[in-house]
Amino acid sequence: MKSLRSHMVWFNLPNLPTPVKVLFVGYLLTIGLGLTMAGLQIMMTHGMADGKIGLSVDDIVYSYYGDRSASKLESKLNGSMKEMGTPEARLEIIKWVRNGAPEAEWDTHIKATFSENCAACHGVIPGLPNFSNMEEAKSLAKVDEGASVQSLTRVSHIHLFGISFIFFIMGFIFSFSVGVPRWLKIIVILMPFAFLMLDILAWWLTKLSPHFAWLIMIGGLGYSLASSFMWVVSMYEMLILSRNGKVYGNAWENDMEAWGVDLDKPREEG
Repeated sequence: MKSLRSHMVWFNLPNLPTPVKVLFVGYLLTIGLGLTMAGLQIMMTHGMADGKIGLSVDDIVYSYYGDRSASKLESKLNGSMKEMGTPEARLEIIKWVRNGAPEAEWDTHIKATFSENCAACHGVIPGLPNFSNMEEAKSLAKVDEGASVQSLTRVSHIHLFGISFIFFIMGFIFSFSVGVPRWLKIIVILMPFAFLMLDILAWWLTKLSPHFAWLIMIGGLGYSLASSFMWVVSMYEMLILSRNGKVYGNAWENDMEAWGVDLDKPREEG
């Protein structure tokens, strides 16, 4: 009879069975690519809210609190949508907005300007305003108050459910790591969830006041660093550390002993 300790010597990232390693590595590679694409998408949307390349506090303020000195349409035309049409068309739409978006000018030339420069996406891609409709265009010609409550509610629950599930699996894989102090492992696994909740709470606070925009930066940076650390350590141990032929033993050994599990007790086989 062997003890539970001797049965679970493979229970760590370097010594995992090859099929399990393939599963974990495939997941981490896919998630790593997905998170990279998400970062690029943020840079191309929120990161261009002020019309400049790179994510800044101003971008965060414009996205969630809004630019209340101008309409949402004008803010977009001077920000992330600046290069999507000709300069002449952009100035024509901005002039129409500043004149109060008069309906008399819609059929004469403004509708055609929107059709030529915006209709390829707006009116075709679900979720984007339909600029062939005058009422939708006029609704965006009002003062820019940032993200709507409806939009924040929808995106908040998607992020809380979706991203927390990603962090759960990533943390589960990282829990098999070796050489990481138990206290550090616990903190790193907890950090993405804590910073994700901070990030989403800060969206709502920034909607009320632009002074909370820094919390969004802190939240996003916090869970990005923690998840990156788990990703790098996990990949290193499965692909590189595993090559030295060493047996590392049960990665959960300290926790199991703390739970009162007797790892040295003989265990019947079969």
